[in-house]
Amino acid sequence: MSDSPGLTFYFRDGCHLCEDMWQQLQELRLERPFEVHRVDVDGDPGLVDKYGYLVPILASGEELLCHYYLDLKALNDYLDRT
Repeated sequence: MSDSPGLTFYFRDGCHLCEDMWQQLQELRLERPFEVHRVDVDGDPGLVDKYGYLVPILASGEELLCHYYLDLKALNDYLDRT
C-alpha cells in the first residue's frame, strides 16, 4: 500500500465517535486501499487547542475531510483525485 493515499485520523481515547469512525475506516480499507496514520490529540497540547472539540477528524495534510462522523462522499472524492 505504499502508493496509496495517506490520511491522518485525529482521535481521543475513550471517544465513542472516534471508535465508530475508526471501525468504518477499517472496513472501507478492505474495499479501497489507503493509509491512515493515527494521532491522539491529547498527546500534543497544540493539537488539543486546534482539534480538541472536533475529534474524530479525518484529514489529508491541512485539508479536513470530515469530523465527528465519517463523510463517505468526501473520502471517496479525495481518494478519486489522489
